[in-house]
Amino acid sequence: MKGIGLWRMLARSLVHRRARSLSALTAMTVSAAVATALLTLYADLDAKLHHEFRSFGANIVVTEPVGEAGLATKGQAAAGANANVAAFGYAVALTDRGTPVVVSGVDFEAVKRLDSWWSVAAWPSGADDALLGDRAANFVADEKAVKLSFAGKEQTFRGAGRVKTGGDEDSRIYVPAAAFTAWTGVAPNVLEVQVPGGGAAVEAALGRLKAALPEARVEPVRQLVDGESRIVDRTHALMFGAVILIALTVAVSVLATLSASVLERRRDFALMKALGGSEIQMMSLFLLETLLLALGGVILGYVAGSGAAWVISEVNFHTATLPHAGVIPAVLLLNGLIAALAALLPIRALRGLEPAALLKGE
Repeated sequence: MKGIGLWRMLARSLVHRRARSLSALTAMTVSAAVATALLTLYADLDAKLHHEFRSFGANIVVTEPVGEAGLATKGQAAAGANANVAAFGYAVALTDRGTPVVVSGVDFEAVKRLDSWWSVAAWPSGADDALLGDRAANFVADEKAVKLSFAGKEQTFRGAGRVKTGGDEDSRIYVPAAAFTAWTGVAPNVLEVQVPGGGAAVEAALGRLKAALPEARVEPVRQLVDGESRIVDRTHALMFGAVILIALTVAVSVLATLSASVLERRRDFALMKALGGSEIQMMSLFLLETLLLALGGVILGYVAGSGAAWVISEVNFHTATLPHAGVIPAVLLLNGLIAALAALLPIRALRGLEPAALLKGE
């Protein structure tokens, strides 16, 4: 059998058995599409999940026994340029209604980056603007002119908006750090730090912060750090498990299709064998047909899977995941293995063909 004849037979087989070929191609395309989507998402998974966790606030809290004006600068230098750092100073003041309230001096721009999960109607922008906790707003007589007293010193701030978190923040009043220190004389003594990355990155930042601030108590927010690591690891395992499950399902589907194809064509193979065709030639024809379907599935599946990954990423993470050409070898290997494994049993059936019996109709 000449090479050109092999390819002609292969083309005729694919065309004349369109239903079987289409069924196998569909299964291969589904396998490739799912693998492409999951592997494409996996390539950006760590970055996207860690980005999502950054919106949950600080994963390290630093407490200084005595406040200092340069706390934020030292913390930023130690935590790294990619970390979000915000310093807080705290004092207990009296409102014009005589109600004690916790007042915190902050850099609002830093807090906005660190605690993007806060529900804030309008962030303060002026030198004397205040952000009132949802419950703390009830402690003052006039929300637009917030009169506070600390150690006999009175100060009036303009209420610029409210913050609602469902936590302690709702009972506090936040004012600009410069105005807070000038009024109370209290320097920042609490530093909240959000370090990007997993547990290893947080542990490294903890070591640097402890070295830079030896008198401070540096503690990780364990629930957030441990939760982030667990979720990332479990998501990895889930994605690998999904790829394996889909691959096994597709392999069974392709095996059924190829087995049926062999049964339909056993007379053709018997005739080829009777005319002198070798087992290797027949097996090559069958295996090539299967691998061509696998290759077609990879091409179609890569396009469909890349589109699915883009949609999933946009819907869940609000950032697009672009196609990754680097996943093609893995998808090609997966579909090739599925095709080869699914072809093994039908190929074994070809080896047992008895041309004389089949051609007599037995």
